Amino acid sequence: MTFKMHCQMSKGLIDPAPLVDVVFLLLLFFILSSPFVMQSGFGVSLPSSNVPTVTTFQSLVVTVTRDNLLFFNNQPTTIEALEKSLRTAVQQGRGRELIIKADRQVSHGTVTQIMGVALKAGITAVNIAARVESPLANAPN
Repeated sequence: MTFKMHCQMSKGLIDPAPLVDVVFLLLLFFILSSPFVMQSGFGVSLPSSNVPTVTTFQSLVVTVTRDNLLFFNNQPTTIEALEKSLRTAVQQGRGRELIIKADRQVSHGTVTQIMGVALKAGITAVNIAARVESPLANAPN
């Protein structure tokens, strides 16, 4: 028994609307899932400086708010627990560079105390974060 096939290829136009929808959905997905570099959400008003600073993303960060609350890598801590946390971070190989993000109203003694604790824990470089001033702000009129 033989069967006859009546199949023909029809040449028609491709509708671009579904293709455009898929492209926009993929674009939206990649934009929303991309990793953003976010600053921590603590209210710290950094002092300004006219010298630009260069930091790496592998740095350890200690944030000090104006109320003298300490945060190590966005986790609340105290001066006493900071040394242990820093020592553990150094032993895990997370870096030997510390950035201190202190509010401009934090006393110099607190920043110095954090620096001493960091050096005791094995940190080799301590940097203090500052806002870079705009060169246009100092320009004469």
